[in-house]
Amino acid sequence: MTLRPRLILTVAALLAFTLALVLAACTAATTDEERADSGGTTDASQKSQRTSGGTGILTTPEIVELLAPSVIQVAVSLERGRGVGTGVIFDDRGHILTNWHVVRGARAITVAFEDGTIAEAELFRSDPLLDLAIIRVDRMGLTPAMFGDSDQLRVGEDVVAIGHALGLDGGPTVSKGVVSALDRTIIGESGGDLTNVFQTDAAINEGNSGGPLVNAYGEVVGINTAKIAIGERIGFAININAARTAAEYLIAQGPVPPPGFLGVGGIDITRALAQALRLPVEWGFGVTVIAPGSPADDAGITLDDIIVQLDNTEITRGQDLTDFLRDHPSGTAITITVVRDARLLVTLDATLTDRPARATMDLLPLLPGAYNMQPG
Repeated sequence: MTLRPRLILTVAALLAFTLALVLAACTAATTDEERADSGGTTDASQKSQRTSGGTGILTTPEIVELLAPSVIQVAVSLERGRGVGTGVIFDDRGHILTNWHVVRGARAITVAFEDGTIAEAELFRSDPLLDLAIIRVDRMGLTPAMFGDSDQLRVGEDVVAIGHALGLDGGPTVSKGVVSALDRTIIGESGGDLTNVFQTDAAINEGNSGGPLVNAYGEVVGINTAKIAIGERIGFAININAARTAAEYLIAQGPVPPPGFLGVGGIDITRALAQALRLPVEWGFGVTVIAPGSPADDAGITLDDIIVQLDNTEITRGQDLTDFLRDHPSGTAITITVVRDARLLVTLDATLTDRPARATMDLLPLLPGAYNMQPG
């Protein structure tokens, strides 16, 4: 073979080899691009499902701005003094989530919205075992918070706590931390343990109770409920899945019937008072007022009787009586156990009624100047 044909064959081979390399590179690039596109689509899809709106990860200021219309301040009037807390708007029909311990025993509930408006609220329903309460305002068109899936929480995930700490003026307080642990149990009073809560190091202070714990996507994943005072930055939140399930069930049940009316007023029996009056018990509710024609009057309760039990519930003070009546509406038949004449244990039967429109009773104190009115 001459040099010219050999040169032509060599050039042709080189061209073919070069073309093969180019095609292989193009194929590899296409494969990588397809993988990248496929991977990007999967991430976006997962993120969209996670955020229920595809908003993506937010900065802390963006989270605060997003949640601001849905976080409200709760103020309660109690038997002795006042209390403050936080709430999260649950729906646009006036239902608001907060903690049961925030509104327990409240005689009046007031809420303040982001726009500065104030409204009276009522206790709608509660789940004390979950430390959850639903209060309701007569106001439509509220902005509900966006709720996440607490089952997807991971230890180390960033969270933001929003609430009206200490009831300070100037809007809610914001603190940031992580999910420190999952599936914690807080030991409470007998039968009052809080289970399946999660731990966070985001600062939770008095007044934060009932406020939202929010993930990086602006979703509420927990309701702040407690902290351990002996440690630093050890707080706990109710997981939102349990809270939502309970709230939806409670709302479907409708409002709580008004408390039953017994028709007594009086004082808390303390150890000092019992000793001064030589009483056989160191606790109970001393009757100093009986409404004429009330269930208490019809049952035969007399002045100076000490109520120590209603059905199977011990009555150690007036608040116990109030709590019992709150859970027993009009028409409920009850058994009353009283200590009479400082020696006799008497059992009486009564049927609770609706509270009269004006249930006022004259005060007839057991000891002059030593009474605490507790109408029930």
